[in-house]
Amino acid sequence: MKEIVSTVTSKGQVTIPAEVREYLGIKTHDKIAFIIDQEGIVRLRVPRYPTIASLRGAAGSLQQPVSWKQMQRIAYEDRFATKNESNS
Repeated sequence: MKEIVSTVTSKGQVTIPAEVREYLGIKTHDKIAFIIDQEGIVRLRVPRYPTIASLRGAAGSLQQPVSWKQMQRIAYEDRFATKNESNS
């Protein structure tokens, strides 16, 4: 067993050491799950979504339904905004 130590900042943030990121295959913007089992042991894992159904709830929920056309428009606007930010 190998122990790798990291420090918690005043904001409660922790830098995940490169060796751990590489081992878990964690990349920028990936999500991380902390699992606390019945014995109180905390495990760290990267959530994987093997099927579309397993994604249900991962992005939260909407207050009201959105039509397909509305989703396309929002995606287009987000992509346009992101593209303009990177050109600035």
